[in-house]
Amino acid sequence: MTTYKEKHGTNIEVVSSDPSNPVAGQIWYNSSTNAVKGYGFVSGSWATGGALNTARNGLAGAGTQTSALAMGGETPPYSSAAEKYNGTAWTNTTSLGTARRGLMGSGDLNTAALAFGGQNNTGELAVNESFNGSSWTEVGDLNTGRFYGGGCGSQTAALAFAGDANPNTGKTETWNGSNWTEVNDLNRTQKRNGGIGTNTAALAFGGLDPQIAEHTELWNGSNWTEVNDLNSKRRSLSGAGTTTAGVAFGGYDPSDSGTGATEEWNGTNWTTSGNMGSARYDLAGAGTKAAALAFGGRPPGQGTNATEEFSGGGAATVTFSQS
Repeated sequence: MTTYKEKHGTNIEVVSSDPSNPVAGQIWYNSSTNAVKGYGFVSGSWATGGALNTARNGLAGAGTQTSALAMGGETPPYSSAAEKYNGTAWTNTTSLGTARRGLMGSGDLNTAALAFGGQNNTGELAVNESFNGSSWTEVGDLNTGRFYGGGCGSQTAALAFAGDANPNTGKTETWNGSNWTEVNDLNRTQKRNGGIGTNTAALAFGGLDPQIAEHTELWNGSNWTEVNDLNSKRRSLSGAGTTTAGVAFGGYDPSDSGTGATEEWNGTNWTTSGNMGSARYDLAGAGTKAAALAFGGRPPGQGTNATEEFSGGGAATVTFSQS
């Protein structure tokens, strides 16, 4: 493919108005505004959202930035609390039937979701509950009880993978709206990983396997394949989006501290983006790469009620300034 440099050379072009269709890497001088400009990647950014009513860690999330669901977690003790987000504020809704932490979630909106797996004082759980917007119903359980694994997809087509099943597991299961079916395992046994996507196209990243890891694996509906790693090792992170446009955020890094590190995935590589306002781990996520939501987690203490809203990065015109 011909590059801008090969086509136009390295001299900075002088123009009276910004190009209508710039290409990545292009730089020009706008004589009307007396500014040097360019076209390239601009990092995403985080803004403060409405606070959860119940501060907690180890919770699950589902939905979008304007229609999200927060489920379970640890306050302590184990929590059954469920809350809906409307893009501005969280509202308490009907509690889960089983209080638990480290559960996984899936769902497109805050009116249709699944909450599966987790842990409480009875051990690792296989329990699976379905939410219709007003009440929870226990449906078909996982084949393997686990907690702090990955979950993604919708209420009727979900994916569960990895987690602590005493010991860690790489087992993967798909949900068809009625039953879970065990399919091919991850290449690594792991827990406390992030997960995004659908039950036919998913991404698993970070986690403990058994060390804090940066590994990323791609699910195509049949098999997991190792792809390009995260730029920073971490576990207990979260994410949002798809296998072609995703975002990973938060976590616990090898320096034994929470992190606000954020990376955007374009289907091939991870690119470092703008950090979260508060470093935290054991948090939940929802939404898309362009509009994600991060909520709960820790520190401080055993849980925070903080919520942050992410606006994804991308190609844009920027003005260069002297500092």
